[in-house]
Amino acid sequence: MIEWFSGLHYPVQAFIATLFTWGITALGAAVVFLFKKVNKNVMDGMLGFAAGVMLAATFWSLLSPAIEMAHNLNLIAWLVVALGVIAGGLLLFLGDKVFDYFAKKNKKGEDKNVRFKRCLMLITSITLHNIPEGMAIGVAFGSLGYGLEGATLGAAVMLAIGIGIQNFPEGTAVSLPLRREGMSRTKAFLIGNLSGIVEPISAVIGAILVMKVRILLPILLAFAGGAMIYVVVQELIPESQSNKKKDLMALFTIFGFIIMMVLDVALG
Repeated sequence: MIEWFSGLHYPVQAFIATLFTWGITALGAAVVFLFKKVNKNVMDGMLGFAAGVMLAATFWSLLSPAIEMAHNLNLIAWLVVALGVIAGGLLLFLGDKVFDYFAKKNKKGEDKNVRFKRCLMLITSITLHNIPEGMAIGVAFGSLGYGLEGATLGAAVMLAIGIGIQNFPEGTAVSLPLRREGMSRTKAFLIGNLSGIVEPISAVIGAILVMKVRILLPILLAFAGGAMIYVVVQELIPESQSNKKKDLMALFTIFGFIIMMVLDVALG
C-alpha cells in the first residue's frame, strides 16, 4: 500500500491526502444530526465554541505558519502577514457593505437578510481558511520532487493527518451555526461538508505550481487569517453574547480555543 502510494505522481498523492481531510470535515459537519431541535442555549454555546476554534486556527494554523514561511523565503515577515490580514479583513468588510447596500432596497424580511449574511460570512471565512490548508498539503507533496530539506513523504502525510483532524471541529463550526440560523440539518450538513471541498482542488494546484505557490503561501495564509478574525469579531462572538448567560458562552469560546490549540500544537 505504501509502495503504491509513494509511486503515484505528487499531485495525485496530494489529491488523495486531501480527500481524507475533506472526509474529516464531513464527519465534523455530521454532528448537526445529533440535534433534533434547536435550543438557543446549546446553539449559542456552539456559536461561541466555533468562535474559539476559529480564533485558535487563525494563529496556529494560519498566522504562525505564514510568519515562519515568510522568514524562510527571506521576506519581511511582519509586512507580508500584516498586508495579508488586512486584505482578508477588507474583503469581508467590503462584502458586508455590499450586502447591506442591496439589503436596504429590500427591507422586507430584514431579519432573514441578517441571518443570511451571517451564514454567508461564516461559510466564506471557513472556505478561505481551507484553501491555503489544501495548498499547504499540495506544497508538501509537490516539494518531494525537488529534494528540499525536510521534504519527506512521511512529513507530508503527517501534515495531511494533522490538518484532517483539525478539520473536524471546523466542519462542526459551519454546520451547527447554520442550523442555529434555521437551516435544515441536511442542508447545514451539506454546506458544512462542501466548505472542505476546496482542499482537494487547492492541493492539486499547490502540488503542480509548488515553487510559485511557496512564494504566495504566506500571503494566502495571512489573508485567510484576516477573514477569520473579521467574522469572529463581527458576527460570532457578538451573537453568542446575546445570550442571557454571557459568562457561560464566554467559557464555550475559551473551550473551543483550547481544543483547536491543543490539536494544532500537538500535531504541529
